[in-house]
This record gives sequence, C-alpha cells and structure tokens, in this order.
Amino acid sequence: MIEQAAQVRRFNRAVTQRLGVLQDRYLARDRPLGQARLLWEIGRANGGVDVRDLRTRLDLDSGYLSRLLRALESDGLVTVGQDDGDGRVRTARVTAAGAAEYAELETRSEDAAHALLDPLSDGQRERLVVAMAEVERLLVASLVRVEEADAQSPAARFAARSYYAELADRFPGGFDPGVGGAIGDPSITPPAGLLLVATLREETVGCGALTFQDGGFAEVKRVWTAPSVRGLGLGRRIMAELEERARAAGVRTLRLDTNGNLTEAIALYRKLGYREIERYNDNPYAQHWFAKDL
Repeated sequence: MIEQAAQVRRFNRAVTQRLGVLQDRYLARDRPLGQARLLWEIGRANGGVDVRDLRTRLDLDSGYLSRLLRALESDGLVTVGQDDGDGRVRTARVTAAGAAEYAELETRSEDAAHALLDPLSDGQRERLVVAMAEVERLLVASLVRVEEADAQSPAARFAARSYYAELADRFPGGFDPGVGGAIGDPSITPPAGLLLVATLREETVGCGALTFQDGGFAEVKRVWTAPSVRGLGLGRRIMAELEERARAAGVRTLRLDTNGNLTEAIALYRKLGYREIERYNDNPYAQHWFAKDL
C-alpha cells in the first residue's frame, strides 16, 4: 500500500503539471482552472443549470462554489437567479459573453488534447487513451460510498423501487413484490438484519441486504447496482461488505437465491465462491440457490 500510494502521488504530480493546473491562467485565459471548469459546466447546459446540481456534480463546497460564481458574474460571463418555474431553485446561465468564452475554452481544450497526443506514436496514443479510460473508471469507483442505511429512508426506498422495476423488466412474467421473493423492511432492520446503500455524488447507485437466520445462517437479499455504474466492480464490493458484516455478526454460512434470467448475478456469485445448493425456501421467483461458508 505504501508503494501504491507513492505511485498515486507521482501520477498526480505529473498530471497536474502536464495539464497546466498549477497555472493561474488555465488554457492561457484570464481565469484559473476552477472558474474555467465551472463556466464550462454552465455553458454546456441548455437553458441554465441548477446551482445545487453544479455543487453535486463538481463535489464543491457551497461557499467555494458561491465565490466562483460571483467571480464569473463580476466578469459578466454568467447570471445567477431564481428558476422561472420554481423560485426556490437558483439557476446559473451564461451571458452572450459567457457563451463566447465557453466556445473559446472548447477550442483551446481540444487543442490541448491534440498537443498531448501529437508527440506520441499511434501505438502510444492508443495505450494512453485506453489507460485514461481505465483510470477514469477507477476514479469514479473510488468515489462510491457504501454505508448502512435505514430501510425506510428515501435512498433505500429508491433503491428498492429500482431493483423491483428491473426484476419486473427482466423476468418473462414480470415481478410482483407482494407475491413473494421480496424481503420486508423489518427483516433487514437491526437487529434482524441490515441494509447497505451505495451512493455516488449523492445519487443512489446500489444496495444489498442481510437478514439473519437461526443456526448460524444469514441470507443475502436486494443486491442491485444501477446501470450507470456497472462495470465498476460495485456488485462485488457490496457482496464483500455484506460478507464482512456477516462474519462480524457470527454468521457461519451465507445463502441466497436468484432467478435464471439474472445471468450476471449468477456469474458473480460463482466467482465469489458461492456453490449451488438445493432449494431452501419457497420463493416463487427463485430458480437457483447458493451458499458460501464464511
């Protein structure tokens, strides 16, 4: 881990220097990177953008965001006012001068990308862009938080609705939580069980639950990840978190059931060491049953 951290720091230093982040005049304009990036986010929006969305998207402190907006307003590049449809919402829009500056930033950013690629051979360029895509995926994965949540919280309810909606879409006969196969909130509320919710920039992107049973068993339920984050290893991470919490609670064996149409889930369970077992419940939607000794 020490050498890995050292490599991360070397990478950060190389990137910040090569991209000109250390300069006060980003892309040779009269403003630093923070203002330029904020202007770009506002300029690419059609009809303005909610200030709250900007804060979430850029992961900025509200005070710092306000200072950046005031600087852009002072330069005549943006306006910030109440939304036409909802007076509680503050909306940022580019002015005519701001739109022109946005277009200039687009041009210069494109030129900077070419300046980075031009000195390299075709093979080097391909290696660089492939590596950049992988780094981007991993950086996004590192931003995901997985935490215990109240099963009746808004985030948990959203995750449950999304999970059930996907099951209904993927099962040939649909899915009805009232028929069976859906665990009730009391069963995943401590001490009977627990629920994990994954969030990315305040957006709910995954969940997974445990319900504790007699005889040293616990059952894994409601494992779901949003389509927008699939490929980031979040499902594997949620399963690992559930296993760790099960061990801490003294669980000896985890069990789960799934439907044959959830091929990705079945492949994941097998990769994680779950073995297929005989039916152990009466879930009408289940077609496969798995267990793993902890």
